[in-house]
Amino acid sequence: MTTLAEVLILRGMMPIESIDSVGTSHTDEEALVRNLLDSGTISPAQLASARAAQAGVPFVELVDFAVDHQAVALAPAAICRRHEVLPIAFSEGYLVLAMVDPGNIFALDDIRSATGRQIRVVVAERSDLQTALDRFHRADGELSSLSSELEQEATTTDVALAANNNEPTEDDAPIVRFVNLLISQGIQDKASDIHIEPGEHDLGVRYRIDGVLHEMQRAPRQIQNGVISRLKIMAEMDIAERRKPQDGRISVIHGQKKIDLRVATLPTVYGEKVVMRILDNSNTTLDLSQLYLLEHNAKIYKEAYTKPYGMILVTGPTGSGKSTTLYTTLNAVARPEINVITVEDPVEYRMAGINQVQVNPKAGLTFASALRSILRSDPDVVLIGEIRDQETAQIAIEAALTGHLVLSTLHTNDAPAAITRLIEMDIEPFLVGSAIDCVVAQRLARRLCDRCKQPATHNPQDLVNLKVGFNPEGPMPPLYAPVGCTVCSKTGYRGRIALHEVMAVTEEIERLAVARSSSAEISRVAVEQGMRTLRMDGWAKAQLGLTSVEEILRVVA
Repeated sequence: MTTLAEVLILRGMMPIESIDSVGTSHTDEEALVRNLLDSGTISPAQLASARAAQAGVPFVELVDFAVDHQAVALAPAAICRRHEVLPIAFSEGYLVLAMVDPGNIFALDDIRSATGRQIRVVVAERSDLQTALDRFHRADGELSSLSSELEQEATTTDVALAANNNEPTEDDAPIVRFVNLLISQGIQDKASDIHIEPGEHDLGVRYRIDGVLHEMQRAPRQIQNGVISRLKIMAEMDIAERRKPQDGRISVIHGQKKIDLRVATLPTVYGEKVVMRILDNSNTTLDLSQLYLLEHNAKIYKEAYTKPYGMILVTGPTGSGKSTTLYTTLNAVARPEINVITVEDPVEYRMAGINQVQVNPKAGLTFASALRSILRSDPDVVLIGEIRDQETAQIAIEAALTGHLVLSTLHTNDAPAAITRLIEMDIEPFLVGSAIDCVVAQRLARRLCDRCKQPATHNPQDLVNLKVGFNPEGPMPPLYAPVGCTVCSKTGYRGRIALHEVMAVTEEIERLAVARSSSAEISRVAVEQGMRTLRMDGWAKAQLGLTSVEEILRVVA
């Protein structure tokens, strides 16, 4: 039989001289393969294709393959994950089985026993197969069956009472498993938030994926108290207190990665609603190039954060990526020779070499009181999680005017409104104009799936109505529309990008601030001086094929 090394040599992926360094054992061959992969000499897809050629079986790319759900359902998920296999189709009476290692006879025996069918093997690349396993063997089915199991138990046992008892009981196990499945499925689906919402007749579960909520599960109302109590115990909250909102934090291990979840409860008429914000720090590169700032905006922003003092504000609604932008900026300016201190509620990303302070109102540690102490600790750069009141705003402004670089967030609809918002908080207008160097407003828009997006045609008048400077007499720019494929779960979008509005505070804008001009007047002058509005930035990114016109209209008023 031809060895894998010989196949690689015949395909020009490995020099023939390397054959002498490969021993006769399977272990020697696998070590060579690992070295080739680590050095980038061959890709995982090329290796999978070579394995298929060695075994004399076809190689398939599961991303483009029309997988038969009936075939998938024949094999238990546990066996498929253990052996890295997936039944994908039927062919001439055979069950087509995608495998990473076609020589795994134990996997073939287990699948034959489980399905009672003869097997026809094809080879798939490992990450491709794992993605397919995640897509087709989701936890949804297990959650549904577990919900039914819990509902049956609830007819004879008070599940809520059992969950509120700190001593472990038999009834705790299904609740624990149900909660763990909800969290692991949310992380697997790359959700940013998990909403657990009590209703009149049942318990709803929704995931926010790419900024849009999707209903994932409905569970019997009888398990509501048990599920919520379990989450509160995990987040170290008071399970006896159901009348007041509470905050907590959960750390879980998922796929050998530590994932933090920020948990908040809110009493509603049908019980406590729980929202878990998933904070996957392993996916956060904190690199300014990942913010998708276009060249014009990136230049203005860099001029602001490279100054030794002044204030930079990032504005936008909850969940618009303000914290990520601030931390990325902080990562760019932090150096061993400067003292960086943050005050946050809560601390979302933990960074080495930076002093991070967690607000604790119960202990009297508010943003304002923490800021006063921070300024006595000789900081060079100060990050304030959010400016919420007049006292915090006043101290932050004074810090920016006395030689500190201050980074913070503010809740406004656009960049010019940040000026008027601070003045409304009773900050002297001349201080606002002098302290602020730059304001960034941002929104998150869904990014088009690169695999399935297609060129789109639009009515020129609709593009004129966008008010982004489109000239109907000129050529039509390249625009794209979502289609939907297996990679993007038929949505047409995969991931998100930020739309930015970067306003530098010039002398003219400073004078408008002192004159207490409206945000509309400030916006008009800023645009005249070169500021690009959120819609303009979205339009530029739509022309680059990053997002669609419909998505811009969805996220920007």
